[in-house]
Amino acid sequence: MSGFAMALARRVLTGNDDPDWAYTAPTDPDAPPDPTCAEKITAAFSTAGEAEALIALLCTGDEGADFLTDTMSARSGEIEMGLNTAWMLTCTALVFVMHAGFAMLCAGAIRSKNTMNILLQTVLDAITTAIAFYLVGFAFAYGWGDNPNGVIGDSLFALAHFEDQGKGVDNPDPTKYFWKDWVFQYAFAATATTIPAGCVAERFNFTAYLAYSFFIPAWVYPLVVHWVWSPQGWLGYVRLKEFNHLFRAGMMDFAGSGVVHMTGGFAGFWGALLVGPRMGRFDASGKPVDMPGHSAVLVVLGTVLLWFGWYGFNPGSVLLINNSTLAAVAGRAAVCTTLSGAGGGLSALALAFIRHKAWDLVAVCNGVLVGFVSITAGAHVLQPWAALIGGMIGACIFEGVCILYLKFKIDDPLSASPMHGWCGIWAVLWTGLMATKRFTLEAYGGLHQHCAEWNPEDGDDCLAYEDDPANYPFGLFYPGGGGRLFASQVVGVLVIFGWVAVNMIPFFLILKFLGKLRISPEEEQAGLDVSKHGGSAYNHGEKGESKPTFDMQKVAPAPSDYAQGHVVGSLA
Repeated sequence: MSGFAMALARRVLTGNDDPDWAYTAPTDPDAPPDPTCAEKITAAFSTAGEAEALIALLCTGDEGADFLTDTMSARSGEIEMGLNTAWMLTCTALVFVMHAGFAMLCAGAIRSKNTMNILLQTVLDAITTAIAFYLVGFAFAYGWGDNPNGVIGDSLFALAHFEDQGKGVDNPDPTKYFWKDWVFQYAFAATATTIPAGCVAERFNFTAYLAYSFFIPAWVYPLVVHWVWSPQGWLGYVRLKEFNHLFRAGMMDFAGSGVVHMTGGFAGFWGALLVGPRMGRFDASGKPVDMPGHSAVLVVLGTVLLWFGWYGFNPGSVLLINNSTLAAVAGRAAVCTTLSGAGGGLSALALAFIRHKAWDLVAVCNGVLVGFVSITAGAHVLQPWAALIGGMIGACIFEGVCILYLKFKIDDPLSASPMHGWCGIWAVLWTGLMATKRFTLEAYGGLHQHCAEWNPEDGDDCLAYEDDPANYPFGLFYPGGGGRLFASQVVGVLVIFGWVAVNMIPFFLILKFLGKLRISPEEEQAGLDVSKHGGSAYNHGEKGESKPTFDMQKVAPAPSDYAQGHVVGSLA
């Protein structure tokens, strides 16, 4: 150990507080200048962390203070990056767990003969979305290349140059994307992709399913994301100050009631409408025939898993967690999510009892999920009481839409499009009505600047920007809120609904024209598990018993029965 290190150890161990104490180096006229205090300590210790701590403790004057400031600043940035990454990956895992919830919910809500089919679709949703979002989806959603615009991204295809660019290869940005950003956004894309499976369950051709499960995350969903969530998107509330905001406001959709749930819900709606109802769902007179799911246990398990995952879906949408303001926003989002789900469940229970004079378990599960959808757009800016009321109203809307579906013979086995599509609309509009000024400023402070002075020689050139609280539109129902936010919400709803319709209607019609949209009557009556997947999800036989086989002759329905949409008997 060097003499300096020995003296330093003596001071630390003996507690010598003599102000005149100092290490004296041997005198040598030819020696180089004495090293600084920080240099001496660094040289004496092999562990950087110990040296930095002792420099801050023992070195006096500006030297120690400056060293401490520089070191803490560098370490603070590293810690924040690590904290934000841990937060994002944890929330990503929670969102991904929702696939288990979707799988259990869908499996329990349909007949047992189609269980394996719906489970396979849920797993493949995650697979196809990963590939589609990697190749083109993320690029269309967030890519910022040489020609940034508000309509579509133009870089990062197959994540090319992902680590090198933010705005583009030739114009790197300090806020460039990180790996955590891709995987978090992928989890949301997979959620949008898996919603339609419940709408078209039990009669959709597997080829058609594979087609839309790639088309949605590759094209339909990413453009909606770009418009609403990308910094340069034309529709979003958070847009770079260089771009104008719609109505000087923009659409506010925190975690995706419109972007995710409306997109997936209405994609499923058009699929259900064009493929037609299941055989036997409506009798010869057009009255609905009950087709209950085969397992209430799986429905409840799926609901609880989705509830669990929603705590990553909504609070995780703050994206960062490195200060107290963002922590408050995330916490409030969790509270509002809980209350809205509770309100939806309670309201659905009451409505079911009024209609059927029974305490309906499945209705409660649907109501809880409706409540979550109803708060996803505004969990960060609504008061808790508004979240509770919003969930309760959402359950009423859901019940009404389901009744209309049966009236018009639209068969959605899981009621997924009323839940995600129509209640997604409600969530976006409710946010436009009830977003509070205080919470809006807290969530978006500094992110909604407007031009204060335009260049008189160039009307498109802004000379100065301002961050005035008046530039943050909030809910229409609050004094001073104005109608700019609500108008933006209405436009957003219409645009998303129209975009999904323009893409999915021709897409499904082409598949229908090619004969690839729906399975045959024989396969549908036998069940997709036996006819398409070589067996059953449940093995009720004895050991060594052969698995079920599909014989078209044994299950072929009478032509007259199929023409009326009714088949006597069931193999479920």
